[in-house]
Amino acid sequence: MTRLKEIPKLNPSQFDDYLFGNWKPKVSSLYEHFHIERIENYKSFLKFPVLPHRRSVYFFLYVTKGFAIRSKGLSNYEVKANTFFCLSTDQITSLEAISEDVEGFYCHFQPEFFNQALLNIDLEKDFPFFQITSEPLIQISDSRRILDLLEILVAEKLRNEANRAEIIALYLTTFLKEIKEFYIQTPKSSNNAASNLTQRYKNLLSELIYDKKTVTEFAEILAVSPNHLHKCVKTTTGKSAHELLEEMRVLEAKVLLKQTPMRIAEIAFKIGGFEPSDFSRFFKSKTGISPKEYRNLQN
Repeated sequence: MTRLKEIPKLNPSQFDDYLFGNWKPKVSSLYEHFHIERIENYKSFLKFPVLPHRRSVYFFLYVTKGFAIRSKGLSNYEVKANTFFCLSTDQITSLEAISEDVEGFYCHFQPEFFNQALLNIDLEKDFPFFQITSEPLIQISDSRRILDLLEILVAEKLRNEANRAEIIALYLTTFLKEIKEFYIQTPKSSNNAASNLTQRYKNLLSELIYDKKTVTEFAEILAVSPNHLHKCVKTTTGKSAHELLEEMRVLEAKVLLKQTPMRIAEIAFKIGGFEPSDFSRFFKSKTGISPKEYRNLQN
């Protein structure tokens, strides 16, 4: 994960450009460290498509009405009413769609926000749903306490008092602990072995795309043969294991093209050891446009 953590991530002000274009949300003095807002207050300002990107903050959605479709790496998730969706800083994400009637809450925060005297939080250890290999979608069967805590967090944001950061962090910790109860109670995936192996493969692609170059290398980590991995992926997704590897390379290339000043030749080598001309042909065959054209797209 060392190389992955070196990839630049968008801070809140930067990913606002991805979401809203020229419009800016009304924010508090804690915005770069903590922010919460009702989805219905900004949904009409969203600019689609929201391009794939990585953020410098952890974030979650809690939808109370309608739906949103968000991505984690190569997988899309429909976040419906009474569901919680979350991501850590290391995950590529995009916003694929929202319903016209969507309502709920969006919140982001820095891990350092929990560096308070009364707290000792290791986010991904204490709240495992933020881990790269975890299912990011949690069904909430009883929303009363969840909604109460979200309303408190919104009220704290509106107060806009930086000296209440410790209190906000305590409320946010309480909220995440309540979510963890539903995470623990959620039955683990009952999907068949092929689906489970495919998801593990997707997780590894997200984690090791810069370190491993072939399906065989990923199959070795998963302790299966390349042929078995291919059959499982094909059964589950209708695509080959190599096609998913190529999709992950394209996704990483999109992030590097938009979030870094790296030359296209450098990106070509970084994501697969490509020659620049080969990379341009590869990228265009998958996206319909050249790397340069993608870089010049408006966020």
